[in-house]
Amino acid sequence: MSELSMQYQQNQQGNVLGQATASREMEEVKGQIFMARQFPRNVFQSEQRILDNCKRPALAQAAVYRYPRGGTSVEGPSIRLAEVLAQNWGNLSFGIKELEQKNGESVALAYAWDLETNVRQEKVFYVPHIRHTRNGATKLTDPRDIYEMVANNGARRLRACILGIIPGDIVDRAVEECNRTLSGANKSPLKDRLARALEGFKEQHRVTQDQIEKRFGYNIDAFTERDLIDLVQIFNSLKDGMSKVDDWFDKDAKKKQTSGLAESFKDEGKKEPKAGEKKESKKDAEEVKTDDAGEAPATDADELPLF
Repeated sequence: MSELSMQYQQNQQGNVLGQATASREMEEVKGQIFMARQFPRNVFQSEQRILDNCKRPALAQAAVYRYPRGGTSVEGPSIRLAEVLAQNWGNLSFGIKELEQKNGESVALAYAWDLETNVRQEKVFYVPHIRHTRNGATKLTDPRDIYEMVANNGARRLRACILGIIPGDIVDRAVEECNRTLSGANKSPLKDRLARALEGFKEQHRVTQDQIEKRFGYNIDAFTERDLIDLVQIFNSLKDGMSKVDDWFDKDAKKKQTSGLAESFKDEGKKEPKAGEKKESKKDAEEVKTDDAGEAPATDADELPLF
């Protein structure tokens, strides 16, 4: 068999495989649409499921991000809250797909599709396989690094697509419920939660108490529940990559801490248990790895330990 004939046969096999894949995907989509029409969402039940999830402290803690723009702060629902909205709204297909890789970059698609109303939001974006650090640009060759880069860039587009589908009043109520959870559903004293927040900023982003106090304009001892919520939103913004430490905090504010709030929290944790109490086992703290820019990598485990 000649080389030309072999090439023709391979092309024919590729076309058949492509047609079979496209046909299978089309049937899956038709099945999803059929099931969505057969079992339409109950808007009131969907809204109640969303609000019930917003009462969970772990979600409320990561639900809102903040970042500076034009001398003011902009806040909005994080990708974690957007995922909960989509999961509980029902009959909604969403995700991120990598379409192709070529010339050192990935072409990806983020989408959200309401199967009931046939309303669809999608965004095509390009992700160069390059990581920019303080020491310069580094080309990515490890498939895992490329996957994480595409996923991190796609998360913001996916959030925008989901929020373009879910009604705005539902989103606003979810954010309000998360803020209400943060401000009123905690049994531990505000002092302890602020101490944990200081430790989280120091360990994961190298931000000191003096930098935080300079940002807010007053001593940590005068912080209120509202200030704690603002701290959580700033932390989420840093974790999601929406902003950098330099956008929020002054590098020059590195003097020794004067309040001693974090130290007092540490001392309380070191006290010996009373008679009859079970002594908790102490685990070695894991070292926080940082990139060349000196910032901790954003992972799902980087939660601000307030609860």
